Amino acid sequence: MGAALGPDFPSDIGLAVSGGGDSMAMLTLAHNWTHRWGVRLWVVTVDHGLRPEAAAEATLVRDTCAELGWPHATLRWHWDGQGNLMDAARRGRLSLIGRWRGGLPAVLFAHTRDDVAETFLMRLARGSGVDGLSAMAPVREIRDAAPPAPLSEDECCGARPPGTATDGFRVVRPCLNMGREELRHYLRVLKGRWVDDPSNEDPHYDRARIRRLLAELASQGLGAETLAATAARMSRAREALRARAVAAWHSCGREGVAGDLILDRDAFAALEADTRMRLLAAALQYVSSAEYRPRAAQLEALLDRLDAGAGGTLHGAELRCDRDEIRIFREYSAVAGLRRAVAEGGLWDGRWRVSHPTPSGLEIRALGEDGWRQAAERRAGGPPHAIARALPAIWDGDRLVACDALGIGPGGTTRLCPGGIEGQRYPAFLLSH
Repeated sequence: MGAALGPDFPSDIGLAVSGGGDSMAMLTLAHNWTHRWGVRLWVVTVDHGLRPEAAAEATLVRDTCAELGWPHATLRWHWDGQGNLMDAARRGRLSLIGRWRGGLPAVLFAHTRDDVAETFLMRLARGSGVDGLSAMAPVREIRDAAPPAPLSEDECCGARPPGTATDGFRVVRPCLNMGREELRHYLRVLKGRWVDDPSNEDPHYDRARIRRLLAELASQGLGAETLAATAARMSRAREALRARAVAAWHSCGREGVAGDLILDRDAFAALEADTRMRLLAAALQYVSSAEYRPRAAQLEALLDRLDAGAGGTLHGAELRCDRDEIRIFREYSAVAGLRRAVAEGGLWDGRWRVSHPTPSGLEIRALGEDGWRQAAERRAGGPPHAIARALPAIWDGDRLVACDALGIGPGGTTRLCPGGIEGQRYPAFLLSH
């Protein structure tokens, strides 16, 4: 706890507790820890609605919290049937907790050494490189792209932490150096209670199959401790490769004036392959505000096209080559239908925030072809058509009111916040993603 949170511990902290052995052990550990350091716990359980037993598990956590004297809330999530279930459940869990946490700066999650090893094997099976095989971080920053919507009564039953949510919080994993069996042994000694989720043994899920495989590999010297140690070494290698990529960026790249990125073709071509892949992947993610980077095979194909002097599109970004430079910018088709009322606040396209007082009834959307035509007399010196049409503009119906990049309007109407972080620029983004 001290390594993850210190030296200035918060007065209040959240715990995500499912009712399983790992999280119930973390609850007991945290309960004992708080008496020494005077920290107040706020416990939350997410009922994903996927199993009828989940409600009883949430009740077990609630009752345990009542015995220990800590407030508890149950959050309810409903899958819309879209995408990968496990990934959707993870995202939904983080979103609900982010909306529930109030002013809490951090929420504890009980990921263990076994989770690190299982994730390592799952990503190895997908052909991941150094980044994918790196161990999950003890502390992870979660940023909100928009002010969190308040939870409804249907979504939240129980205690809610006080305070107003900031633009993000920290996920803290204090149990990463502990094994799953160690935590269960701790609970057994203390006569603690927990439940076993049957989906952990269901072969329909990737993690359940990997968990079974890991048990078999342990007899060959490839147990959780060995794999987790390898993942930790991969994390160190990732940090070194990131630092190399940042240094390379300063020698071959620069930021454009409209949220785009520019690479010197010859300097970029002279870099080693991993650094080129790393720069390009982060550039695409930066320009498109994507949570994840594109797959390695897609990046390799794009690099081949760039080496041949051709451009392309990938991950919501467009790339164009001229004799000396490669320019990477937002793909217009990715934002053509994206619109938001200015009064709603938050981010447009995940990285542009309205910053100038504007009358009600206005809308932020891409400049597009209509805006480009309306700005015909003001385009000199601004970004070219391909870049400009994907930029944010303020509209009053069909009339263009403002577009900073083209000098339309009072200026300063929008500001760039990559990844939802105020003032972040590309090199810092490269290190944090």
